[in-house]
Amino acid sequence: MKLVTDLFDPEPLQWGLRGDPWAWRALREHLSGMYLPPSMGEVEMLLYASFDRVVGVELATEPAPWVYRDEFANDPGLSSGNVHLETWRSTLLPLLIDRASSEIRE
Repeated sequence: MKLVTDLFDPEPLQWGLRGDPWAWRALREHLSGMYLPPSMGEVEMLLYASFDRVVGVELATEPAPWVYRDEFANDPGLSSGNVHLETWRSTLLPLLIDRASSEIRE
């Protein structure tokens, strides 16, 4: 059985803002040791709930396009610490979900 953290490798080549790679790594760490759920619905719920907990914002309902999180401000630049919610909605979480779909046979 595969671990959820297997979905995080390789990292994407492109991010929205500078906080995104740090959020990606924090999410991977948060999910470490967990096995991939048996259904795609459970995978999606797990990923969204974990993102909400790690980033501290409900991705599905937050209207802001980005949020600042001090714990993700680890490199220089104007967007350091900023997590681009639109990129997570449109690209990063769908990427993880797509990777899971190749592992789950429903």
